[in-house]
Amino acid sequence: MTNNAESFRWGSLAFPVLLPTLAFSIGEGAIIPIIPIVASALGADLALAGLITGMLLVGQLVGDIPSGWVVSRIGERPSMIAAAALSIAAVGIAAISPSTFVLGIAVFLVGLSAAVFALARHAFMTSFVPFSHRARALATLGGIFRLGLFIGPFVAAGVIAVFHSSQAVFWVHVVGCTLAALLLVFMPDPETVFASRVAPSGLREGEELVAKEATGLFRTIVDNGGVLLRLGTGSAIVQAVRASRQVILPLWAVNIGVSETSTALIIGIGGALDFALFYASGQVMDRWGRLASALPSLLGLGVGLIVLAVSHDFAAASVWFVVLTVFLGIASGIGSGILMTLGADLADKSNPAPFLGAWRFTNDAGGAASPLAIAGLTALVSLPFATGVMGGLGLLGAWIMWRYIPRYAPGPDGNSGPRPRS
Repeated sequence: MTNNAESFRWGSLAFPVLLPTLAFSIGEGAIIPIIPIVASALGADLALAGLITGMLLVGQLVGDIPSGWVVSRIGERPSMIAAAALSIAAVGIAAISPSTFVLGIAVFLVGLSAAVFALARHAFMTSFVPFSHRARALATLGGIFRLGLFIGPFVAAGVIAVFHSSQAVFWVHVVGCTLAALLLVFMPDPETVFASRVAPSGLREGEELVAKEATGLFRTIVDNGGVLLRLGTGSAIVQAVRASRQVILPLWAVNIGVSETSTALIIGIGGALDFALFYASGQVMDRWGRLASALPSLLGLGVGLIVLAVSHDFAAASVWFVVLTVFLGIASGIGSGILMTLGADLADKSNPAPFLGAWRFTNDAGGAASPLAIAGLTALVSLPFATGVMGGLGLLGAWIMWRYIPRYAPGPDGNSGPRPRS
């Protein structure tokens, strides 16, 4: 079949992609600020609580490797259903977890399932959305995902207020994944609603895309070592500093005695600002170039974390926590979409999948390393020290982006010429 752009309807994306993504991301957004609180309640110190929280990102990194193979073998919709089912089982275990070890395993599996779900929905968009509508569809998908992460903490706060239990929040993700799976199971056959692009291999275009991403991952990393070592390091730092918010802010709240309900609400407000700026970030990048988004975002994240680190002993530490959570949300939002955009700019236009797979793996490696580093530094020194180090890393990332974006992605269009390989 071939795509028919004239017959494409935006509403046709609701049941197969947008509503399942919203349900899944609301559940994920609900549990992220709660994981370290539950870990602390089970007896974890700050370092171990940070490590358990970080297992979500480690799971996503590990899931990047087989997810392309899974999607190319069983298809987009079955992969999303299977990922939702795995997440339901994992979160159910977390909800009744008797120990920190079991909780860590469950959180790892949630991250693994999230990686498969994310890649499958990307492949679905590639297969069934006409090229003329694809960029807007992917931007809408990203906005829906951020909307879910924004709503989730407020739902978590309501659940804690009603049930007086932080572990009860895990059931929010169970409900979200169940709803996502039901929507996917009972949706109309995509082949009859959409017209998919079939590649010469016989796979749908999206399935072939993710299969190529998964093939020769480490060979692609070696072949593109120059750009990945330079600009890829900067992008990994972006992901690491962003990920540090997910770990540091809940741990900080536990450390200064903020209540569970207030923690969820405060983090939700920061997430709201992050979500609100995603479209503005795209406009900035299109008009003034990629550096105009990346540089202020990393500078803001770096400075915000450094100030948070020294605010621990301030008289109004909780007030500073609220202010800096809001500031960090704004700084993160300014850089929304920068990693996906740079990846698209740098990839070979005739065969982008292998590089995009290597680019995503590099970024996710940074995200997975961040909570492990925070846990180690917290255990060896203190949480404020770990926070300050992550802030310094953000400033280093700003310098790397300032140094290499003009070289590899110059100009407002981000791709004014062939990128150098070294």
